[in-house]
Amino acid sequence: MDRANHTWTHTFILAGFSPTGTLRPLAFMGTLCIYLLTLAGNLFIIVLVQADSGLSTPMYFFISVLSFLELWYVSTTVPTLLHTLLHGPSPIPATACFVQLYVFHSLGMTECYLLGVMALDRYLAICRPLHYHALMSRQLQLWLAGATWVAGFSAALVPASLTATLPYCLKEVAHYFCDLAPLMRLACMDTSWHAQVHGAVIGVATGCNFVLILGLYGGILKAVLKLPSAASRAKAFSTCSSHMTVVALFYASAFTVYVGSPQNRPEGTDKLIALVYALLTPFLNPIIYSLRNKEVKEAVKRVSDKIRTLLGEA
Repeated sequence: MDRANHTWTHTFILAGFSPTGTLRPLAFMGTLCIYLLTLAGNLFIIVLVQADSGLSTPMYFFISVLSFLELWYVSTTVPTLLHTLLHGPSPIPATACFVQLYVFHSLGMTECYLLGVMALDRYLAICRPLHYHALMSRQLQLWLAGATWVAGFSAALVPASLTATLPYCLKEVAHYFCDLAPLMRLACMDTSWHAQVHGAVIGVATGCNFVLILGLYGGILKAVLKLPSAASRAKAFSTCSSHMTVVALFYASAFTVYVGSPQNRPEGTDKLIALVYALLTPFLNPIIYSLRNKEVKEAVKRVSDKIRTLLGEA
C-alpha cells in the first residue's frame, strides 16, 4: 500500500484474520466459545472465593483479583476479534483504537505486577510460614492489589500516548486489535525512536518483575529442598507449579512481541502470538490455578451443599 501525502487519523481498519469458506463460521464459533468459557471460568473463581470462607486466604484473594483482571483483559480485544472473523476487515474510530491500546496495555502491565505479587505471596507462605499471616495482613493484601492497578495504568501511559500522537498516513492495521507495532507501521515518520522507548518502558517494567519472580522462586526452591520429607516437598511445589506455568506462558509471548524492534518481525506475526497472551492465557488461568485444585473442589462441594440446604428450606 502506498503512503498518502497527507496525515490521516480519523478511522483505522482492523484487518484481523482472513479465514475462507467454512473456516470463517468455525473460527468465529470456536473463538466465541473460548471467550464465553473464559468469562464463566473467571467469574466462577471470583464468586467461589467470595462465597466460601475456606478460600479466604491471601493466595485465593490474589487469584480472584487476577480473575477479575482477566475478565476485562480478554474483553478488551476479543469483541474486535469476533467482529473481524464474522465481517472481515472492520473500521474502528481512531479514538476508540487508542483507548483500546491504552486499556489493553494497562491491564497487561497490571498483570505483570500482579504475577510478581503472587510470587511474593508464595515466597512468604513457604519461606516464612510462622510469620506469613502477620506479614500478609488483609490491609497489605488490599494495598498490594491496588498498587498493581495504579502501577499498570501509569506505566502504560508512555507507550500509549507516544503512539497516539504519531502522524498516520495508512489506515489498515495488520492485527485484530490496536497494538503498538502494527500502528507504528502506519506512521508517516520513522518510528525507530518510539520503538526503543516502548521497548525500554515495557522491557524495564516486565523485566524487573520477571527478575523478581525468578529471585523469589529461587528462594522457594532453596527452602523446599531443605524440607525433610518428599511429601512435604511435593505439596510445596504443587502450590507454585500453576503460577510458574502462567508466568512462563505470559512472559514468553509478551517478551517476543514487545521487547525488540517490530521491524525485525514479519507482518502478521504479532497477531498470532497475541492469541497466546490475550486469549489462551486468560482461558487457561482458571483451569491452571484453581479448577484442578483440591481445595477448590472441596469449596465447590461446601457451597453446593449450602445451596441445596437453602433450597430445601425454601
